[in-house]
Amino acid sequence: MATSAQLTAVLERSRALGFLGPGPVQEHIERADAFLAALDGVTGTVVDLGSGGGVPGLVVAVARPDLHLVLLDAIAKRCAFLEEAVAQLELDAEILHGRAEELGRSAWRGSAAAVTARSFGPPAATAECGAPLLAPGGCLIVSEPPEDVDRWPEDGLARLGLARGPRIRRAGAAVQVLHQVAPLDDRFPRRNGIPAKRPLF
Repeated sequence: MATSAQLTAVLERSRALGFLGPGPVQEHIERADAFLAALDGVTGTVVDLGSGGGVPGLVVAVARPDLHLVLLDAIAKRCAFLEEAVAQLELDAEILHGRAEELGRSAWRGSAAAVTARSFGPPAATAECGAPLLAPGGCLIVSEPPEDVDRWPEDGLARLGLARGPRIRRAGAAVQVLHQVAPLDDRFPRRNGIPAKRPLF
């Protein structure tokens, strides 16, 4: 089982490579506590969108070895880093190189108990890319800005079969939980890049 020191060392390398943002690595780990709180009670597969820097995906995989993590990133160099990190930390995780829109139209559709997203994209694009991956009753967990702003209109979420759940705060970070409450229309996700270029809300 990976130790906190091993995880810190891996994330220090991520930051040195430019994959993880500035600030002490320990702060990045602590901010991932909000994702872990939101995942309390979740079992099975968790897909992390835009995993390249390793947060929250690697942090969750270390803290919750009972979960199977799928780490998705569109950039090959970041996927190579994640492959090395998963091997070094001996985690139950697999790395997928590709776009979330493509994953949502593949055999992975409807496969995840939860989807996590930290700084993945604007709210509408994140919701449209995450919702197709959720199994019935699953949840999408999205990082939130520090200020209290309402980024999740009910009517926009309803188009994707989603509804707002709780906003969870831990260690100065916040996440918004979105629950799948209705089947998703087969039109979603739209083609690569369209969710961001033509947001639903």
